[in-house]
Amino acid sequence: MPALMKILVLNSGSSSIKYRAFEIAREEKRLAKGLVDRIGLKGSTVTHEVPGRDTVEYCKDIPDHNVAIGEITSLLTHPERGIVKSLREIEGVGHRVVHGGEHFSKSVLIDDAVLAAIRECCEIAPLHNPPNLLGIEACMKLLPGVQQAAVFDTAFHQTMPSKAYAYAIPYAMYLKYKIRRYGFHGTSHMYVAQEAARILGRPMSELKIITCHLGNGCSIAAVKHGASVDTSMGFTPLEGLVMGSRSGDIDPYVPLYIMEREGMGIGEMSDFLNKKSGLLGICSKRDMRDILQDAARGLKPALLAVEVFTYRVAKYIGAYAMAMSGVDAIVFTAGMGEKSATIRSHILAYATHLGVEIDEEKNGRHEAIFSTPRSKIAAMVIPTNEELVIARDTYRLITNRI
Repeated sequence: MPALMKILVLNSGSSSIKYRAFEIAREEKRLAKGLVDRIGLKGSTVTHEVPGRDTVEYCKDIPDHNVAIGEITSLLTHPERGIVKSLREIEGVGHRVVHGGEHFSKSVLIDDAVLAAIRECCEIAPLHNPPNLLGIEACMKLLPGVQQAAVFDTAFHQTMPSKAYAYAIPYAMYLKYKIRRYGFHGTSHMYVAQEAARILGRPMSELKIITCHLGNGCSIAAVKHGASVDTSMGFTPLEGLVMGSRSGDIDPYVPLYIMEREGMGIGEMSDFLNKKSGLLGICSKRDMRDILQDAARGLKPALLAVEVFTYRVAKYIGAYAMAMSGVDAIVFTAGMGEKSATIRSHILAYATHLGVEIDEEKNGRHEAIFSTPRSKIAAMVIPTNEELVIARDTYRLITNRI
């Protein structure tokens, strides 16, 4: 029988830590989930949920990630709110790490060499890898001796061929700085592609799947026979689709033009492209639910934002259908992808020439397969579960099952 193991999963951001606890063996059971938010800021909050119990929410001063991890472990061992009697029952911790560069094509147990490689990637992921490292280091202090695993957003996309990841800049810049397309959301793309194959009852090795992760951050991947062969995000998560506040693809000269005329520095332009552009830049709102309400009232900026967003997604779908010489399924996931039938309908209106035919009633009910039986391509909605993937990988690494 497989060993029964309790796994803690952490997703550490600059000012928040999302966590999940799972029991993994033959079956997979989520024991708890929660969020420590506004770490190091005024008004820090903690939310803790255990299935079958009332949700716990409270405010508490959380000055740093060490205190945040301590709060999480206290909740997990609390006599009334917890799920274990002692931290000794937690046998593994899985960490989401955004950028693994070219170092990692799969998840790994963390040692000094892995820590050094993650630290090296901080240069190309300054907003993400440093807080990921803080979470890892805090766990090492509070859970000494517990094995920890790193699961990388970029790992799934390491199967991309050079023609997909290379930029048309002097090759010396790639050799010197490793400037290339890496892609992100890999754990999500891998999970929903595998789930699509399971739901369709076909092996991954036979399928060509386009996965659309549409949340506040958005990316699309071309998954051919189980491997990522292209994806929309690049050297950073800024490339690709229009997102909540990120510009996505843009003429590279535009930032230089604006910087010159507005007297902006590099940091200001980074904020401009990452935090003030995208949907927010077009219509002053970043949540598609609010934008769709404004569009229904006929507000032109909102109508434009919906059109630009859905058109960009449709263009990438068309490109990836060409890149794979066909497509068997188009899968939508994450916030917008899972919950907005309107957005899915707008996007797939461009795909009728591919033979996509959707059932609007099924689409409105968010059914797993919302295309008609006549459709040549399956249109699907699959909720992502990146934390479960991290828990699975951590379990397999610890039990030597990978």
